[in-house]
Amino acid sequence: MSTELDRTRPVWRQVAAAIGARIVSGEYPVGARVPSVVELAAEFGIATSTAQKALAHLKTEGLIRAEVGLGSFVAERSEESPEQREA
Repeated sequence: MSTELDRTRPVWRQVAAAIGARIVSGEYPVGARVPSVVELAAEFGIATSTAQKALAHLKTEGLIRAEVGLGSFVAERSEESPEQREA
C-alpha cells in the first residue's frame, strides 16, 4: 500500500504524522510494534533515511520507544501533555 504524500512539504513530517495518527486512533495500541524503517520506506515510497527521521521524531515526542535489535514500539502515554510538563 502506497500512501500519497505532498512533496511540497517535508515528507518525514507527513510520515511521522501518519504514524502518530495511527497511534492516537488505536490502530497501533500501546506496546504494539510500529513498522520498521524498511517497512515505512516501502509503504510510503520514501528513502530509508527519511523513514529514520520520522521514527526519531516520534521517539523524541514520546510516542514510541526503541529496543535495540527488536524494533520500535508504541510507548505508554502519560496523562500529561508535553505542554503540561513544561509548565
